[in-house]
Amino acid sequence: MKYGIISIGKQKRKWVKNVIKFIVIEDEKDSQDIIRKVLRKVSIEQDEEIEIKYFDKYCKELEKIINEEVFRKIYILDIELKGTMSGIEIAKQIRNIDWDSEIIFVTSHDKMFESVHRNILDVFDFIEKFHEMNARLEKDIKAIIKQKFDKKMLRISSRNVDLEIYLKNILYITRDKEERKLIIHTKDIDFKVTSNFTELMEKLDNRFVRTHRGCLANIDHVVEYNYKLNYFRLDNGKKVDLLSKKYRKEVEK
Repeated sequence: MKYGIISIGKQKRKWVKNVIKFIVIEDEKDSQDIIRKVLRKVSIEQDEEIEIKYFDKYCKELEKIINEEVFRKIYILDIELKGTMSGIEIAKQIRNIDWDSEIIFVTSHDKMFESVHRNILDVFDFIEKFHEMNARLEKDIKAIIKQKFDKKMLRISSRNVDLEIYLKNILYITRDKEERKLIIHTKDIDFKVTSNFTELMEKLDNRFVRTHRGCLANIDHVVEYNYKLNYFRLDNGKKVDLLSKKYRKEVEK
C-alpha cells in the first residue's frame, strides 16, 4: 500500500501536470465511436482536465505515453488488435512499469475473459462489446475517477528530507509537545515533521478538521464522534481521545 514517498538528500522528484489521461486502443470504428461518446459524456461532468488519446495498434507514441510519469491514466483496451501486439501484450507492458493506472478490457469474445485474468494482474473490468458496453463503460469510468484517483498529496520539505504523503492515507495529526513536532498518523506508520497546525492546514484540504487543540482529523476516516466521552473512532477501529466540544461546530460543518 502506498503512503507517499520519502526522498533523502538533494534529489527532487519531477512533478507532472494533474490530469486524467484516457488511452483508448481500439481498431474497430463502431466500438471506438461508442467509447468516444461515453468519454465525451464523462468529460463534460468532470471539473478536472481530461486528455484522450486514440490508437488502433501499438506504436512509438503509445510506448511513450505508457512510460510517462502521469498519475492518472485509464487504459481502454481491445484484446484483438491490428499489428504485432495484442491488447493482452500491451497490458503486460503497462504492468511491467505501472501498477497505478487502471485497465479496462473490451472484446467481442467472452471466452477471452479467462485468458485476460490468467495473464494480466489487476484488471478493473472486462466488458463484452455487445452486452451493454456503453452503460458498463460509463459506470466503470465514473467509479475509477471517484474511488481511485484521489492523488492529492501533503508535501513537506526540510534541508535533508522531502516527505510526500497522499492525503487520503492520513488518519489524523497530533502534536508532540516534548519534541515540538507534529505526528502524522497513517494506518501502518507515523511520521514526525517540524511544522505547526497553522502551516499544515494551508497544505491540507477540507477533509481535515480540528477536533481538539492538539488534533486534526481526516473526517473521511471517522466513523463515530462521542462528545460525552471526548473521543472519535476511526474506520480501522482505533479510538482517539482527542475530541473537544469547543470544535464541535467546525466538525459538524
